Amino acid sequence: MLTLVTGTTGQVGRRFVPRLLAQRRPGERVRVLVRDASRGERFAELGAEVVVGDLRDAEALGKAVAGADAVVNVAASFRGVPDEEAWAVNRDAAVALGRAAVISGVRRFVQVSTGLVYGVGRGRPLTEEDEIRPGGAMWGAYPESKAAAERELLALEGMEVRIGRLPFVYGEGDPHLAQSLRWAAHWAATQRLHMGHHADVAQGLLRLLYAPAVGRPVYNIADDAPVTAVELYRLNGVEVPADLHTRTDPDPWLGIMSTERIRRDLGFRPHHPTVWAARDAGAL
Repeated sequence: MLTLVTGTTGQVGRRFVPRLLAQRRPGERVRVLVRDASRGERFAELGAEVVVGDLRDAEALGKAVAGADAVVNVAASFRGVPDEEAWAVNRDAAVALGRAAVISGVRRFVQVSTGLVYGVGRGRPLTEEDEIRPGGAMWGAYPESKAAAERELLALEGMEVRIGRLPFVYGEGDPHLAQSLRWAAHWAATQRLHMGHHADVAQGLLRLLYAPAVGRPVYNIADDAPVTAVELYRLNGVEVPADLHTRTDPDPWLGIMSTERIRRDLGFRPHHPTVWAARDAGAL
């Protein structure tokens, strides 16, 4: 089995690839697509094949998928980029990669998406059967382009597509946890953020990659307990603003996902059920 991984230099990809390489069986190969050869050296040292090229380059895509059995598309463009770039990477490049994979005979395509595609909350944990309802505080080009990519990839024929929708990802030195205060600064005290540790994001993606058969293509990946704005301040060692308790949460179920499907279908159990457990394990 030859697995191609894209987006390997981002926060998720750079932590996922070493875990994928560590679980290889004899004869299994891992290939990574990077834009700069120097950024692929770390993966080459771990045993990965390196293809240099841009995800938006058709010729590079052809080289990357040649002979591959599976693809894990981790590549994403989101915070702080122009909307045009978000659409170019998150939808256009993802769909082009999917089409190139079909032509090359790839059998399985794992698309890394986001729980933000659900849009507004539903008054309960979001399930994979829920339709997309654009809107909410976090809606924008990133979730909209990811949702469009999901639709177009799932419509491809001749290849099995599996979607992993991620929460707010943290851990192992990722600066996301500290960056969460950018949003929490404007939140109500009880407003919640659903999170997932890198170890558990990798676990979920590996299950999607390796499971021999799944009855449904879309799976939420997240930990067991969202955290409040107050907890985010405490986790970051920052004093809680005095007026936090006076604010109102406009959508208490925004971004809160059910993980029942991945637990039942694929046996997923978080290594770090909560961010507090990760902190106690020294895994932040």
